[in-house]
Amino acid sequence: MKNTILTIIFIVITFSANAQSCGEILAYVKSQSRGTTYSSPLSTAISKVTFYTTKIDYKTHYFAVVCFKENEYSYDCNEYIYQVGRDTQYNYAYYYLDSAGKAFWEYIQPYNKNLGGAPNFN
Repeated sequence: MKNTILTIIFIVITFSANAQSCGEILAYVKSQSRGTTYSSPLSTAISKVTFYTTKIDYKTHYFAVVCFKENEYSYDCNEYIYQVGRDTQYNYAYYYLDSAGKAFWEYIQPYNKNLGGAPNFN
């Protein structure tokens, strides 16, 4: 019984030490690569989206950093990071000029639970 409790405590401590907040992931991704930014000055909600490709443990990972405006007329925005699929940037870039919001909902929002740091709009 004592060994079981010690094992559980060890596992919890190990996972806690490796867990990173979305803010830490965002800072790491930005520090590791240069992104490609798609600005949306006419959008009422999205200021810009920046896509990053980063290698972590010899694997390629794709991220989108979405900057949501605080309100329709705001110049300030809040950044949220999404871990997305390989083709997300291509698809978003193709459609965002028609509607940044629609492109976001179609190609980025489906990934909102991957990192747990994106807002939940449900």
